[in-house]
Amino acid sequence: MSRNTLVIVPTYNERENLPSLAARLLALPVPVDLLVVDDRSPDGTGKLADELAARHRQIQVLHRTEKNGLGRAYCAGFAWALERDYEFIFEMDGDLSHNPDDIPMFLEAAQSADLVLGSRYCNGIRVLNWPFKRLMLSKGAAKYVQLITGMPFSDPTGGYKCFRRHALQAIDLQNIRSNGYSFQIEMTHKLWRQGMKIVEVPIIFTDRFQGSSKMSGKIVREAFLMVWRLWLQSGLRRSPPKKKKKR
Repeated sequence: MSRNTLVIVPTYNERENLPSLAARLLALPVPVDLLVVDDRSPDGTGKLADELAARHRQIQVLHRTEKNGLGRAYCAGFAWALERDYEFIFEMDGDLSHNPDDIPMFLEAAQSADLVLGSRYCNGIRVLNWPFKRLMLSKGAAKYVQLITGMPFSDPTGGYKCFRRHALQAIDLQNIRSNGYSFQIEMTHKLWRQGMKIVEVPIIFTDRFQGSSKMSGKIVREAFLMVWRLWLQSGLRRSPPKKKKKR
């Protein structure tokens, strides 16, 4: 089987989690490559990633010179992937909150989709170890996004995704400026507006055991405003443009 799947993991102070995550990815029954995008982590995550890459040809490292947000880190990783021959390109958190064992399920769904979203809220709530306040914030954000944009997805702010290559090529990555929750919303909305096929698969999300969350008030405020901007960009529509029938 050719190595056509890349998992992009942005890191900032994830030294305690990265070795376990890398080991689990490399042990999967499907071959995947790992790209670590490190934002000059002061805890030495970048150096550790280099050491892992030296031992495993499936691991690559992209070092960024500054910490300027999750969205920019992912866009750098996407650009790196598109310069190579990857067909299936994943987003995944570096704190083990996303289960690598779900990747085969994503790949199966991606055979007939342009984007696969890992959903914490598809057919019930699948979140472990979150405080009630955090859960309500996440669920409320999902309903808010649905109401303003019209996107029907149960978990539009989730960060476990699989893009097909052509889907990423359809997005002008240079013009993506959002981060955090709003980055996830914006990327999905751009493909949804183009009429691409987006499906959700159920995942179990487990809050991190090591390190600290990157959540902040700024991230929440950015997402709150982003959905209105997306609604305006879509011409106040809450549905994708209808495709013209071929004659």
